Amino acid sequence: MKSMNKEKAIALFFTLNGAVVVLILLGIFYMLLSSSVQAWRVVGLGSFLTGRVWNPTGFFDASFGTIPLMVGTMMVTLGAVAIALPLGVACATYLAEIASNWEREIFKPLVELLAGIPSVVIGFFGLVVLSRIIARVFGLSNGLNALNASILLAFMALPTIISIAEDALTAVPDEFREASLALGATKWQTIRHVTFPAAISGVSAAVLLGVGRAIGETMTVIMVAGNAIAFPKGLFSSVRTMTATIAIELGEVSFNTTHYYALFAVGFLLFLITFVISLIADVFLHRSAEVGKQ
Repeated sequence: MKSMNKEKAIALFFTLNGAVVVLILLGIFYMLLSSSVQAWRVVGLGSFLTGRVWNPTGFFDASFGTIPLMVGTMMVTLGAVAIALPLGVACATYLAEIASNWEREIFKPLVELLAGIPSVVIGFFGLVVLSRIIARVFGLSNGLNALNASILLAFMALPTIISIAEDALTAVPDEFREASLALGATKWQTIRHVTFPAAISGVSAAVLLGVGRAIGETMTVIMVAGNAIAFPKGLFSSVRTMTATIAIELGEVSFNTTHYYALFAVGFLLFLITFVISLIADVFLHRSAEVGKQ
C-alpha cells in the first residue's frame, strides 16, 4: 500500500511538472500573439509579412516589412545546414559504424563538449579570425556576412546533429547488419542500403533539431553577420536575422509603441517557425524509436 502511494506521488509530481511546462508554453504563445496583434492593427498583417523594407525609426515613412529579416534568417540557416548536414551525418556514421570502442570513447565526449562553448566565444572567433580569412580568400572589403554566420552556425549545430544521428544509427538492431553481411554485402553496402535507411527518421530529426539550433542563435550572428537591414543579395551580403533584430532593437525602443509591438510580432514568427520544426523533429524521433524496438 505504501509502495502504491509512493508511485502515485511520483506520477503526480511528473504530471504537475509537465503541466507547468505546457502552461508556460501557452503563456509565451499568448504574450507574443497578443502583442503581435497590436502591431498588426497598425501595420497590417499583409504588409508585415510581405514588406521588403524594415525601417521602424522613420518619422514619416516607418516600415515594418519582415521579408529582409526572414530571408536573412533562412539564408544563414540553410547555409549552416548545407555545411553541417554532410559533416554531421558522416561523423555520426563513423562513430556508430566504423570507430573502435576506444575511438568512440574519446571522440564522442569531444563532440558533445563543443556544445558547451559559449556562443560569444564562437562569435569572437568569427569576428577576429574567420572574417579576415573570408575577406582575403574572396577579395571582399570585410568578412562580416551571411557566409561567416553560416560557417559558425554549422559548427554550433554539429554537436546536436552528430549526437542524435549517432544514437539513431546505434539504435538500429544488429540483426539488420548481420543479415546484410550474411548475404554477402560489404560493410559500406550495409551502411548505405540497410543501416542508414533504417535510421533515416532519427537522422532527419537530428538535422531538424540542428536547424532549430541555428535559427534560434542570436549572439553569434549579431557579431559576424554584418547586421545590414537591406534585402540580402547573396552569401557575401551583410544580413540581419530575426533574432538579431529583436536583440539589437528591443533594448532601445519606446514602450507600447508600434515598433515595440512589431518586435514581439517578429518573435512570434520565430516562435512559430521553431515550434513547427521541433514538432516535425519529434515525429521523426518517434519513428526512429519504433525502428529501434523492432
